[in-house]
Amino acid sequence: MTLDAFIQALPKVELHVHLIGSASVPTVLELSRRHPDSAVPTSEEELRAFYTFRDFPHFAQVYGAVNALVREPEDVAALVLGLARDLSTQGGRYAELQVTPYAHHIMGLPKREVTQALDIAAKQSLAEHGVEMAYIFDIPSEFGREAAEITLDHALGEPPAALVGFGIGGIEQRRAPFRDVFRDAFAAARAAGLHSVPHGGEMTGPETIWEVIEGLGAERIGHGIACLDDPRLVAYLRETQLPLDVCPTSNVRTGQVARIEDHPLPRMLAEGLFVTLNSDDPPMFATTLSEEYRLAARVFGLGVEDLARLAGNGVRASFLPAERKRALLDEIGALAAA
Repeated sequence: MTLDAFIQALPKVELHVHLIGSASVPTVLELSRRHPDSAVPTSEEELRAFYTFRDFPHFAQVYGAVNALVREPEDVAALVLGLARDLSTQGGRYAELQVTPYAHHIMGLPKREVTQALDIAAKQSLAEHGVEMAYIFDIPSEFGREAAEITLDHALGEPPAALVGFGIGGIEQRRAPFRDVFRDAFAAARAAGLHSVPHGGEMTGPETIWEVIEGLGAERIGHGIACLDDPRLVAYLRETQLPLDVCPTSNVRTGQVARIEDHPLPRMLAEGLFVTLNSDDPPMFATTLSEEYRLAARVFGLGVEDLARLAGNGVRASFLPAERKRALLDEIGALAAA
């Protein structure tokens, strides 16, 4: 078996992928042609150019334009099913999909209808593609109090059956004025039994990672690549084995890392940190979950054991039931041994 064939066959989970960012190029083109009043191009060539980002704020602007194409509950369900279909061709078995209720709220979609669409899509994803879907509701940082309140209200009042977590993403630099608001929202979500899975240390320094740990009770952290700038934080993460969901291509495409060769993933692994590998917004970044594994092998020299360990980390860091974790870990172990 070649390394590429091994990567293709490797059972995988995707722990850091966003609903809007998972929309395939054909899906986005179909929606943009249906809604010609939008700011999104209607040709593939122009759309791929549209997905060239100057920096993270520019990426957020483009992301918002694509979100504005999602105007019906059926659009929400179609995106979930599209991701399930894509993952099924890559050995994907399970995903914890980040959904931003505030984004659907500003498009006028009622909470109940969004939840129904997510419920239907989760059932169809498993039945039609063999991919189990769970959901994480996340707050877009830059919209502050209103976004926190709407996200929490949806999570507690009209949750989809597969809702497992509560997160926060968006532009990290804009969190500070709403620190207490976000802390209160996370405290309420955790009290209701949701797992805390915030982004932190993607575009700011270690102080944001400390805040999501100490202020938001993080059980897993999105990105976390700035941790290496703080030896005390590295020691804490090593000791606690708090999982970090790393998305190498994403960090390059949004300008957080200059070149893929400069990505801190190898150093994070060398430091003994608990890392999972993910795609974030795959069509927007011209990647896939399997491509992230191929990239890790090609650029960073990771071999079969390393890649199997990363896949196993994803399973262990997930919120799957224990018996499902054991079954997937046994599969990964058997494939690596073969």
